[in-house]
Amino acid sequence: MPKISDKAIQMPASPIRKLVPYAETAKKAGKIVYHLNIGQPDIETPETALKAIHQLDRKVLEYSHSAGFESYRDKLAISYQKSGIPVNSEDILITTGGSEALIFGFMTTCNPGDEVIIPEPFYANYNGFAVTAGLNVVPVASSIESGFALPPVEEFEKKITPKTKAIVICNPGNPTGYLYSQEELEQLREIVLKHDLYLFADEVYREFCYDGAVPFSVMNLKGIENNVIMIDSVSKRYSMCGARIGALITKNKEVMSAALKFGQARLSPPTVDQIAAEAALDTPQSYFDAVVSEYVTRRNIMVDGLNSIPGVFCPKPSGAFYCVAKFPVDDAEKFCQWLLEDFEHEGQTVMMAPANGFYSTPGAGKQEARIAYVLNQDALHNAVECLRVALEVYPGKTN
Repeated sequence: MPKISDKAIQMPASPIRKLVPYAETAKKAGKIVYHLNIGQPDIETPETALKAIHQLDRKVLEYSHSAGFESYRDKLAISYQKSGIPVNSEDILITTGGSEALIFGFMTTCNPGDEVIIPEPFYANYNGFAVTAGLNVVPVASSIESGFALPPVEEFEKKITPKTKAIVICNPGNPTGYLYSQEELEQLREIVLKHDLYLFADEVYREFCYDGAVPFSVMNLKGIENNVIMIDSVSKRYSMCGARIGALITKNKEVMSAALKFGQARLSPPTVDQIAAEAALDTPQSYFDAVVSEYVTRRNIMVDGLNSIPGVFCPKPSGAFYCVAKFPVDDAEKFCQWLLEDFEHEGQTVMMAPANGFYSTPGAGKQEARIAYVLNQDALHNAVECLRVALEVYPGKTN
């Protein structure tokens, strides 16, 4: 039988989904499983987006322009401008999800064998995107003790080699929920300028900032306009994960022109989803106000609840809808599997994503798990209680 490719072998499995078979078995056994493992919000998609789909009156679902419908790009640019992000429609390439935007960005700016530096823990699929583009991820460690703040500049400097081509951040962060300050981003600006690197910023959670925190976009960093590439998506902003619409945004005309060639090779982003995404731009501010308020409550239930459990530590995030908690266990992956296979509390259990899959450094995050607080408040209260009881009886508990 013919062999599969080396790249296929190197492609990592998702740590977010690797325990799914155990969850399915638990459900078949009659357990209620609280899914804290994946960022699939239960928040309703804005009515304006759904109405655009329901009222669709077209005889043909045609290709769009490879860069996306002009009407959508124009309207999206105006939306960014209202948020203080100075871009025009020609700075925007619409993609099939934010994932494709980052893959296009990698393939446009980097050669196989080049290196990208990413503060860890980071969104696990960045590893997969790097493999797709033939790149090597070089991690810079942040710590749970500091709430996953930006590592010191010196740590980045230690990692830079002639192969280094870019720094990648997610702000606010998945999996940590940490929001980089303007001061931290200015520190990255200095590194980018000094070494002439690209700076990729995944800003898909920009609307979800809490406790008065205000996001600062990399598009507002002065003097590195041609180095910056912003990644965006409708998935989380409008709770439209199944509408695979993202965007690559940059002022660098050469990057945009080259990325468009990758866009032409896949023909166009999805037509119906673009129509829904364009309509979603009319979502009233009241929708976001309500969603942010709900997420603050959910965050407080989860994070305060976790920190009330003896031996558990979880920094309170300022954005997104994730947190990373450190548990008093020998191995968080074993603990997560044990929760699904061997534990139940009043017929309920919890599914989390082991955090080791969000690190590139071997052995890092061994006692940590990522939690997505995307469920309703009652479910989160129940999940916290399940974890409290589970840690009282888990055989691999440490002091």
